[in-house]
Amino acid sequence: MQLNTIKSSKGTKRNKLRVGRGIGSGHGKTCGRGHKGQKSRSGGFHKVGFEGGQMPIQRRLPKKGFISHTAKDSISLKLSDLMNLDGNEIIDLSLLKSKKIISHKIRRVKIYNPSDNVKKINFINIFASKSVKNQIENNGGALKFREEAN
Repeated sequence: MQLNTIKSSKGTKRNKLRVGRGIGSGHGKTCGRGHKGQKSRSGGFHKVGFEGGQMPIQRRLPKKGFISHTAKDSISLKLSDLMNLDGNEIIDLSLLKSKKIISHKIRRVKIYNPSDNVKKINFINIFASKSVKNQIENNGGALKFREEAN
């Protein structure tokens, strides 16, 4: 293949629509714009959301609250990941943040996926699936919830 032999695939390039070239073309006289009105005139287009002078809906509705769909404030962790923390019998959010297991923005942690080697650990303000909860309680640990002082 050489540069002077390269061609577009058949059907990828379309000819420019020639409007206003007679009734037989299907785009004669009004050129597909219909009769009269703002959109039929040259320069007659307006910005998105414009409602002909009426107050647009995005300005009529009240602006209240904000929910970020990108910032996550909860996370799920495997039980086996938490069993590797050495020498800790009590695990809470501040410990996980200090060990850099979770981000400082996280406010809710849920543990899932039961593990084989479970030791006695108490979890404070951390949620768990039913199977993990049963496994922790069978090994002498507990899941406790208490209000944090802000």
